[in-house]
Amino acid sequence: MLLTISATILFVVGYILITLEHRYELHKALPAAALGAFLWILIAIVDSPHLEESMTHMGSEIFGLIMFLLAAMALVEILTHYKLFDLIRVKILSLGLHDRKQLWVMGAVTFFLSPIIDNLTATLVILAISTRFFAGANLVRAAAIIVISANAGGAWSPIGDVTTIMLWLAGKFTAFEVIAWGFLPSLALFFVSTFMLTRGVSEDAHDIEEEKVVLRASEKAVITVGLLSFLFPVLVSRIGLEPYFGLIFGLGLVGMMISFFKLRDLKKIRENGDSKENLNGIVPTHLHSDIDKSLAKVDLGSLIFFAGILLAVGALEHLGILETISHLLLGQDPTFMRYFIGNGALGLLSAVMDNIPLTAAAMSILHTTDSAIWVLLAITAGTGGSLLAIGSAAGVVAMGKVKELTFFRYLKIATLPAAAGYVAAVTVWYMQYMFFG
Repeated sequence: MLLTISATILFVVGYILITLEHRYELHKALPAAALGAFLWILIAIVDSPHLEESMTHMGSEIFGLIMFLLAAMALVEILTHYKLFDLIRVKILSLGLHDRKQLWVMGAVTFFLSPIIDNLTATLVILAISTRFFAGANLVRAAAIIVISANAGGAWSPIGDVTTIMLWLAGKFTAFEVIAWGFLPSLALFFVSTFMLTRGVSEDAHDIEEEKVVLRASEKAVITVGLLSFLFPVLVSRIGLEPYFGLIFGLGLVGMMISFFKLRDLKKIRENGDSKENLNGIVPTHLHSDIDKSLAKVDLGSLIFFAGILLAVGALEHLGILETISHLLLGQDPTFMRYFIGNGALGLLSAVMDNIPLTAAAMSILHTTDSAIWVLLAITAGTGGSLLAIGSAAGVVAMGKVKELTFFRYLKIATLPAAAGYVAAVTVWYMQYMFFG
């Protein structure tokens, strides 16, 4: 009992430190890592039963998640180096649309890009495009639409958000199930929120300086295999392997392709010299490509944070604390409506709390094998953060990139559309469940 109370108090204190990271310039990975490790040290000192079994199970889950995210982040860095996102930027800006139509295009591209490269990366990419096109109040609205669209897009893909990755890797749903149950609710959220945010937008046309991005055949090959790599996890999961095997295979394949093209071009330079006339056919992208640099750009702080949080939540689960919370919230024999209301409330809570620990805790609190219920959790936890600017990583990044987008400015223009979209998403999911569940 004393250990249980101590662990609960330590978790609350540790979580408070995590939430105060910006105030005290303390990276959230540090208190998360210390908290997670210290809780298990306490458990080991007390000589808790089944310690080795719990550690093995939890270690396997954490390893799978970290390896998956590491490979995904490295692939995104490679795609960035090979100008995929520059190409997207040029294609969008070349459309020459008025602001309202351009907002819809930006939102739609974000919504469909987020499921592939994750919502945070999609936010960064499309925000960079928006700052070239919009200004003033329209830029603020564009940033809000991008945040909401990125979170909505990430919720219906097994690899679109850390929460969906966690649930997918834990076997709560298959890739097909999260798409089948999550796409229409997420799409409803996108349409409702974007419609409300684009009302009253000034119809301005812009003269954008013409820009071209030319890709050689070998560059297109690297990009194609890089994008296809995000499908490999789905394929390997069909044959009983953990999804991260597929992504690691894709990363290795892309890396070998880059090395081949780089060595080929270096050989041409050695044989023909490096004069301007002899550099025809040489692709600078390959020469400047470096897998070590791509890996160095990976956000290791986030990976440590995820590991620390999962360790901490795993400790609470081992001690039976989450089981007690489950009984208090849902009862001994939870009904469908309790799960439905509980997931909806958790989504609202994710607007003020980090959705990673919320999802990790929910995975131990919700005792159901119904994949549709778990998809609802992915939707609510993934999109509830859009209600406030600080409620999601995408929102925090947008505030940093667009200085005009303050917490209260977002609250004024985006919270109501995001809330309406959230209600629409949950309603569509409910209707789906009534007809097909």
